[in-house]
Amino acid sequence: MIDAFRNIFAVPDLRKRIFFTFALLAVYRLGSHIPTPGVDPVALSEFFKAMSNGVFGFLDLFSGGALRRLSIFALGIMPYISASIILQLLTVVWPFLEKLSKEGEMGRRKINQYTRYGTIALSIIQSLGVAFWLKNQSAPGGAPLVPVHLQDALWGVGFPLMTVLTLTTGTTFVMWLGEQISERGIGNGISLIIFAGIVVNFVPAALTTIGDIRNGQHSLLAVIVLLVFMVLVIAFIVFMERAQRRIPVQYAKRVVGRKVYGGSNTYLPLRVNTAGVIPVIFASSILVVPQTVAQMIKTPWAHSIATQIGMGQPVYYLLEIIGIIFFCYFYTSIIFNPVDTADNMRKYGGFIPGIRPGKKTSDYIDRVLTRITFVGSIYLAAVCILPEFLITGLHVNQLPFGVGAALDRALPLWITEGMGFQFYFGGTSLLIVIGVAMDTIQQVESQLVMRHYDGFMKRGRIRGRRG
Repeated sequence: MIDAFRNIFAVPDLRKRIFFTFALLAVYRLGSHIPTPGVDPVALSEFFKAMSNGVFGFLDLFSGGALRRLSIFALGIMPYISASIILQLLTVVWPFLEKLSKEGEMGRRKINQYTRYGTIALSIIQSLGVAFWLKNQSAPGGAPLVPVHLQDALWGVGFPLMTVLTLTTGTTFVMWLGEQISERGIGNGISLIIFAGIVVNFVPAALTTIGDIRNGQHSLLAVIVLLVFMVLVIAFIVFMERAQRRIPVQYAKRVVGRKVYGGSNTYLPLRVNTAGVIPVIFASSILVVPQTVAQMIKTPWAHSIATQIGMGQPVYYLLEIIGIIFFCYFYTSIIFNPVDTADNMRKYGGFIPGIRPGKKTSDYIDRVLTRITFVGSIYLAAVCILPEFLITGLHVNQLPFGVGAALDRALPLWITEGMGFQFYFGGTSLLIVIGVAMDTIQQVESQLVMRHYDGFMKRGRIRGRRG
C-alpha cells in the first residue's frame, strides 16, 4: 500500500490530476462558506437547529453544510442530479432522446448539454422558491430570516432577484467544477463533490465523540463497540457493492475466409445492487417532504402526522423499507433492459447454455435480475435503517390500541431509545462515501497499471508490473 501511494507521485500526469482535483475541491469548500446576501445568519442558524431532522437536513447532506449556512452553493449539486435523473427517465419514454442516446459520443454530448440546460432551469425554480420561502420564515425566537427593510427593496423583488442570481450562478459553478474534475482530474467529479461535502463532517463528529467520552456521556467501551460495528457495516457494504451474479455466455464459432471468429466463453455480470444509491435518495426525499410540510402547518392533525412519520417511529421505518424496495425495482427496470441484452447477444452469436436465444433468454435474465434485485433492496434498506436505529431507536410507544405501551415496557431501553450517538455517517451518506471511494481507487489503480506500476492490491485480478 505504501509503495502504491509512492507510485502515485512518481507518475507526473497522475500527480497533476490529483493536485488539480484537490485544488477544485478546496475551491468548492471555500465557496460553501460565502453567504448569500440579505439573510440574517444568526436567525438562520437558530432556524436550522430546529429543522435539522426534516428535508433541510437531508438536502444539507448533499450540499456539504452549504444549505445550513445558505451560502452561494446552498443548492449544491442536487439540481444537476435531478436533471440527470429526469433525462434518464425521458430517454426511456421519449423516442427522440432514446435515438440520441444510441448515437455514440455525439449523442452523449447532446444529452449532457440538455442536462446543463435542465440544471439551470431547475436552479432558477428552486432558488425562486427558496427566496419567497425565506421571506415568510422566522427563527424560533421570532426574528425574521430576511430583515424587513430588505424584504421591501425594489418593490419586493430585490431580494428574490438577488437570491435567484446568486444561487443559480453558484449551482452552475459547482456543475462546472464537477465537469472539470471529470475531464482533467481523477474522474467522478460530481460524485467527488458530494463525497467532499459528506466527509468534511468526520472531524467534527470525532471531536464531538471524544468530548462526550470526557464528559461521561458515553463510555469508552460503548464507543469501541460502535467503531467495531461501523467497520463491519463498511465491510458488508464493500462486499455487496462488488457482488455479482455471473450468467455464463457462449459465442458460436464463425468461419470468415480462412479465419475463425468467436467460440469464446464469457459471462454476463449482473450486479446485486444494480440501482446504486438512487433508491435510497428517492425514498428518503419523498418521506421527509410530508413530514416537513406537516411541521410547517402547525395544526393538531398535522402534528400527529409529523409525529407518526418522524425518524424512529415504526411507520417511518416501514415506509422507508417499502420505498427503497419499490425504487430498486423501478430504477433497475429503467437502466437495464433484458430484451435489448438478449437481442445483442443473439446478434453476435451469443447464447446462454440451456436457454434458447430470443424471448427465452430475456425472460431468464429478467427472472434472475428480479431475484438479485430483491436481495439488493433488502441490503440497501438494512444499511440505511441500522444507523438511524442506533441514533433514535424504535419509538413503539406511539402505536395505537395499547400495543405501543406494552412493547415499550417489554423491550430494552437501548432498543426503544437508541444508543444516543450522533452518528454523522447515516446510511445514505455511508453508501455514497464507500461507493465513491471504491470507484476513485479503481481509477487510480487503472492509471498505475497502465503505466506499469504496482497498484493498491498485491493480489487480485488487476495487478501492475514494474517497467
